[in-house]
Order: sequence, then structure tokens, then C-alpha cells
Amino acid sequence: MAKAKVSKTNEVEKREEGNLPADATASAVAGGEAPKKEKKVRSTQAPVRSEKPATSMDELLERVGKDLKTPHRGQITQGIVNAISRKTVQIDVGGKTEGIVTDKEFESAEDYIKQLHVGDVVNVYVVSTENDRGQMLLSLKRAAMDQKWDIFTKDMNEAKTVEVKGLELNKGGMVVLYEGIRGFIPTSQFGKSVINNLDSLLGHTIAAKIIEVEKDKNRLIFSERHVSEQELMKQKTVALDAIVVGETYEGTVSGIMPFGAFVTVNVPLADKEVAKVEGLVHISEISWEKVEDPSKYLTAGQEIKVKVLGVDQAAGKLNLSVKQLEADPWSSAAAAYPDGSVVSGTVSRVAQFGVFVRLGTGIDGLIHRSKLTEGDMPRVGEDVSVTVESVDPAARRISLSLTPTEVPMGYK
Repeated sequence: MAKAKVSKTNEVEKREEGNLPADATASAVAGGEAPKKEKKVRSTQAPVRSEKPATSMDELLERVGKDLKTPHRGQITQGIVNAISRKTVQIDVGGKTEGIVTDKEFESAEDYIKQLHVGDVVNVYVVSTENDRGQMLLSLKRAAMDQKWDIFTKDMNEAKTVEVKGLELNKGGMVVLYEGIRGFIPTSQFGKSVINNLDSLLGHTIAAKIIEVEKDKNRLIFSERHVSEQELMKQKTVALDAIVVGETYEGTVSGIMPFGAFVTVNVPLADKEVAKVEGLVHISEISWEKVEDPSKYLTAGQEIKVKVLGVDQAAGKLNLSVKQLEADPWSSAAAAYPDGSVVSGTVSRVAQFGVFVRLGTGIDGLIHRSKLTEGDMPRVGEDVSVTVESVDPAARRISLSLTPTEVPMGYK
């Protein structure tokens, strides 16, 4: 009897250690035969994936193909919303306990949390792996911020009018606040009705439209004039579409600046209507001559013809030229000033390396200093006779030398 009891005890111990299945143990005790070890068969059939939303962290991780790992502090990970209460959100992130969003983190993402439902998969930031209650503290602030930028992009694409608050002015325009995010309205994006009184907008709401969104650069740009001058801008868009680059249009000089002149161009539309679009004649496009002061060539209110070089649809501006209504004088410079010819000109400026002589509109040649003596040095404005030594139209360069005015000694 004792021997049989020991045998039974041994069999039970083996079963508990996992060496024998339970039914085999009973058979061995009853019949006294050693049980045969069963082979485990591993299924090769792929698990069937449900199309339903994940209901647990294990299921979520199985779907995305990741191993279960406990998140660490500072990590951004995914989790499933398990419960939402008045001041707390419980989220399963695969840790030993559920994570929670509470207190300040709850308040900072409250608008985002209002849109969540149990079972939603969210991105969370691990603030702390364990608080004094053994809970993992999480933050939804980043997820809420990502959602805001997605909404900004949607509002921009739909040309939605939004309300921003004016915070401060700087050289470029106004810093504004929208949905807790700082944005900017450039000076050029204010309408004529407010452009001269921007101070009055500080601290007040401003109707605007989003025109640029760059989340990675934290760049959010608005336009006030897209609201206040909406109809005018629609007309301008039609006008910009009607403009043909390379064509000549009539216009009026609306302003003179050190860098060029602004011209309001008359653009013919259908039904004999005329739209007005402003453009810039850069200082380099005023004349084939070197222009130092645009006001010496153009005056405000002057009616002129301009050639359209380009259209800036984003800014609603034109790139214009006056000089290109005439032929480039350098295109015929080689024929007009053949090598060896003697021509007259006026000294336009004196540089360290030589003297420039103006031969015609837009054509200046150089007498190199090495070809001059102290007694021969001409002054600005002086008329001189020069000999053409070489012409390089592509480089817009003519090499000159002073033509002797006296017969050299010994000449017969």
C-alpha cells in the first residue's frame, strides 16, 4: 500500500511539473502503465483579422505587428481609450496598469477629449510611468495639437473665414492668436480700410482667412484683406488670369520708391470692362541705362506703357518693365561701335580701376587705368574722344582708350 501511495504521489508531481497530461496521470495510476508523451501541434493557419475596431491593447498590437512593451517616460505611443469620465480619461497603452489623462493634462486637451469615444485609438505622450498611486500619467496635448493643425489645413483649403485676436505689431505685420496658436498677418495682407490704423486692431477679433499652414515650422499665416476685399480680390484674380505675359499694357504710375516704381495696370476684360492690377517696375527695368534714382525717370500720376514680365498669382502682383519696350542697345553694339573706330562720349563715372564713358543710351565703355596718366585723367561729365579697342556684347563690355588730340612728336 505504501508503495502504491508513493507511486501515485510521484505521478501527481510529474503532472504538476507539466511532464504528463492530467488524463494520462489517471490512466497510469489505474493501470500501472507509463503514459505516452503527447506532441504539441502548432497551427500554421494565419489568424483571422477582424474588421471591427480593436477592443484591447493586445489586439491593437497584434494588428500593427508589434511586441508588447511597457512604455517609458518621454515616449510617444498608441493606446486605446477604455473609459472617459468628467475629469479623467483611462487609456490602455500596454503597461502593467492603465494610463490616465487627468488634472492639467486633461484641461489642456479638453476640447479634443470631448470628441473621443471608448475604443478610439489615440497617440499619447508618457509623462510618468508611475505616480504615487501606481498609475501611468499620460498626455493628449500632442494629439490635440496635431488635430488642430489638421483643422487649420482644412479651413485653408475650404477658404473658411475665421476670427483671430490681434496681439502685437512688428515691422512685418501683426502677431495674432487663433485656437491657442500664434499666427501672423503680414502688412501686405491687410486691406486698405485698416492698413493705416493697425493699432486699433490690437486686442480685438479680426476676421481673416488662413493662407499658409506649415505644421513642422509652426507657421500659420492669415490674410485680413481676403475677407475685407474679397470681391475686389475676386476681380483681381479674373484680371490676373486674363493677363498675357509678354504683352504691353497701359497704366499709371501710382508710387515711386528707391527700388522702383509701382504702376496700376489697366487690364481689359470681357464686356469691355477694365480691371486694375498693381505691378512693380524694378529699378533695373526702368531704363537700359544704369538708374540711380527712379524719380528722375518716372513721376507719380504719369501714364505709361509697360511690358508684363511675370504674374505673381499668390501675391496678386505683376512684374513689369519699361525698358524692354525698346530694343536692347547691346544687341547692335558691335555694329554701332566697330573695333578701331573713333567715337565721342561723356564720362559717366570714375572708378578705382578706370573711367567709364557713356557712348549711347545704355552703352558704357571702360578706359582702364593702365591706359591713363595722371595728366590725362578725365572728370565726370567731360566730353571725350575715344577709340574702340574691342566689343563683347554678351558680357556687355566695351574696351576703350583715349584718342590722342595732338600729333605725336616726330610724326611726318
